[in-house]
Amino acid sequence: MAVPESESSQQRPSSPVVSNGQVSHNGAAGADQTIQTAPDQQQQQPPPQQPPNAWQVIKGILFRIFIIWAISSWFRRGPTTPDQSSTATAPRVPSRNLFPKDTLMDLYIYISEDELFTDFNNTDLLFWSQTDLVYGDWTSGENADGCYEHYDELSIPESVQHNGSLYIHVYFTKSGFHPDPKRKNQYRRLATVHMSRMLNKYKRRRFLKTKNLLTGETEADPEMIKRAEENGPVEVISHWHPNLTINIVDDHTPWAKGAVPPPLDQYVKFDAVSGDYYPIVYFNDYWNLQKDYIPINETLEKLPFRISFCPLSLWRWQLYAAQNTKSPWNFLGEDLYEQSDEDQDSVKVALLETNPYLLGLTIVVSIVHSIFEFLAFKNDIQFWNSRQSLEGLSVRSVFFGVFQSLVVLLYILDNETNFVVQISVFIGLLIDFWKITKVMDVKLDKENKIAGIFPRLSIKDKSTYVQSSTKIYDDMAFRYLSWLLYPLLGCYAVYSLLYMEHKGWYSWVLGMLYGFLLTFGFITMTPQLFINYKLKSVAHLPWRMLTYKALNTFIDDLFAFVIKMPMMYRIGCLRDDVVFFIYLYQRWIYRVDPNRINEFGTSGVDQMKQTTEQNAITDGKVTTADTEKPQAEKKND
Repeated sequence: MAVPESESSQQRPSSPVVSNGQVSHNGAAGADQTIQTAPDQQQQQPPPQQPPNAWQVIKGILFRIFIIWAISSWFRRGPTTPDQSSTATAPRVPSRNLFPKDTLMDLYIYISEDELFTDFNNTDLLFWSQTDLVYGDWTSGENADGCYEHYDELSIPESVQHNGSLYIHVYFTKSGFHPDPKRKNQYRRLATVHMSRMLNKYKRRRFLKTKNLLTGETEADPEMIKRAEENGPVEVISHWHPNLTINIVDDHTPWAKGAVPPPLDQYVKFDAVSGDYYPIVYFNDYWNLQKDYIPINETLEKLPFRISFCPLSLWRWQLYAAQNTKSPWNFLGEDLYEQSDEDQDSVKVALLETNPYLLGLTIVVSIVHSIFEFLAFKNDIQFWNSRQSLEGLSVRSVFFGVFQSLVVLLYILDNETNFVVQISVFIGLLIDFWKITKVMDVKLDKENKIAGIFPRLSIKDKSTYVQSSTKIYDDMAFRYLSWLLYPLLGCYAVYSLLYMEHKGWYSWVLGMLYGFLLTFGFITMTPQLFINYKLKSVAHLPWRMLTYKALNTFIDDLFAFVIKMPMMYRIGCLRDDVVFFIYLYQRWIYRVDPNRINEFGTSGVDQMKQTTEQNAITDGKVTTADTEKPQAEKKND
């Protein structure tokens, strides 16, 4: 296969999904696809989230692969005992490829508006024909790699300009035969392989009606606003990519019908009479990036189209087929089992442009990052579950964490973020709520009911928090913090209201709070530093969890400067490091003190007292035994 180049120079192969022996329409109008926001619409968006970098995308893909593998293993479990009757009556006989190796073939490619093609006599529809191709030949062609290509510009039918469909019909015949069934002397069913698919791809473009809430004006294109009013908030637009590769798999495996493993069984077509299978024809557009698709409209007169033919090995075909297995997971919702088109593009660009050594390092570090995240989560739960005393811990920071998680969840729900992200944020919010039960006494007051029916929820400070100096320092820290946060929040709110566009007042509040927390959220970590300073102790902190999170932050720093990303993201990584280094400095200057309370609510003095008492009891028992023994001996005498 030729090495992928730019969108107009060479083919970037990919693969569609095949169903019932036919290649499905890769861009059906009902497909849940979204188009990237146009530059003139990006100004309408709320404060955007940081774009995913390559290593974050790879880490997410590894996690999703594990989830999909686990679910597929569960649903694909067969019966524990095989059906002996069916096995005896329907033995699976190995088959053979109808095209033996080194078979001479002819290639015919027709492009038509009809999904079922029959007009073979119309020469205008014949886009490319190539004769005397050798099945399994890897040395012919211009580059001596078995590949051939053809370029031409297609005239756009009027129906296609108005969201119509355009189909490609590919026929491989043994040399000397023709794909037209009406030519009785030149047509043979077992000597003809046919595959078709839709060339254009339908995407959904979502219109966000945003405006300046004070002036009511918007910077959106008036034509786009008009189209949004006519077509609604979602418009389906046909798109075109100028490259496509047709692969024929060089495979002669003796497949048995019904025994081909998934997802390969979707692509192997068996002849109903002879039982043998046809050569596997594969439409490969895997390397076609979403950003290279162009919308089809009335302004286009010609469609550039470069088509390539290349042989494909079995193992590479298996990789492509596995990447495009989507249909079995439709019942789970698309967002749950596949990454977005933008995420796929990020991975493809990383594979094409990243140094192989750096790419390998990225994958390894991404796995380590995921492990550290899991360990941080586990130790955080263990710490709060076993906590007996709140000495030295900032309870207000726990409540502020709940507020942050709630704002983030409402924001991503308002902006229709990926379902997997929504679930992860929701689980994090539940954990934050659970922490409240650990730092506060939460009870149901059944005596003072609301409206005489519902029990009243009672939330009170724990005695270990009220009776300690931590509460005084915690209140003091947040009082000082409010002097800085409230002015910043007010300024950011005014800036967002004056210079940014929003869907409504609700979206403005969420966008303003989210942007503020994203920019100044690290300030909420400072109250704990203040409490540590006042207590001159850090023994009460969950150091295992902090260490794992710090390691993840250092990994973020590494890739923030290796991979291209916004400067604000890099600054955000560095500011978290600064706070952690302050924690480390406090741990260094506040040496081990036996009087201070640890994370289990005990101190070194308490442990020393317990040890002394146990030793005293042990010594007392020994002394008593020693004194009683001589007295007993005297009585015996």
